[in-house]
Amino acid sequence: MTTETRSGAVNQALGTRRPTVAVLVVIFTVYEGALQVLLIERSAAPAEGQWAIPGGALHHGETLEQAAVRKLAEETGVTDVFLEQLYTFGDLDPDAPDGSVGVTWFALVDPERVRLADRSAWRPQWWRLDATPPLAFDNQRVLDEARQRLINKLEYTTAAYSLLPPRFTMRELQEVYEAIRGRPLDKRNFRRWMLKRDFITATNEQRKEGRHRPAGLYRFAERS
Repeated sequence: MTTETRSGAVNQALGTRRPTVAVLVVIFTVYEGALQVLLIERSAAPAEGQWAIPGGALHHGETLEQAAVRKLAEETGVTDVFLEQLYTFGDLDPDAPDGSVGVTWFALVDPERVRLADRSAWRPQWWRLDATPPLAFDNQRVLDEARQRLINKLEYTTAAYSLLPPRFTMRELQEVYEAIRGRPLDKRNFRRWMLKRDFITATNEQRKEGRHRPAGLYRFAERS
């Protein structure tokens, strides 16, 4: 189903109601060995002073995907990364007079490429997923859904390409998977699992890390 078709289905279901329609983007990265999420501190009502997933109203004439790309660019300065629609929630803000619709997406970004928005209001900040503050608008439910989807995506896609540089070592790749899954992985089994699925391709390049012998570099075979 295309983005436009989804938008039409949402509008038809709403009928004569005029609920608040917001697009939210759960932005993940792996930094300092941990899966982290970008949150913003709200500076106006409702939920002033609370932390929330970045989001905003759908602009007139804008598709859902265009809104998600715009919000991602506003918060991080990047757009050419993994971005996928997650789920549509109809009850994130129970205080909205005509109800609310939250169309959620999730994105993966390399922290080396990100430039967080420099503003004092609606301040953005990275939070470890195991240490997030209480979130406004039932956003914790969105965050839990996004993390589970991400874990599932790693089983059959190369979604992790957005979390790594173009060339990376097997150790760096394993650290990303461990951070997302929240547990250590056996080195030999992980290597065998990755190569069996043809997710990555060995290059002729190497990188020296400390006193260890140079490590071979890999790249993702394709983006999927």
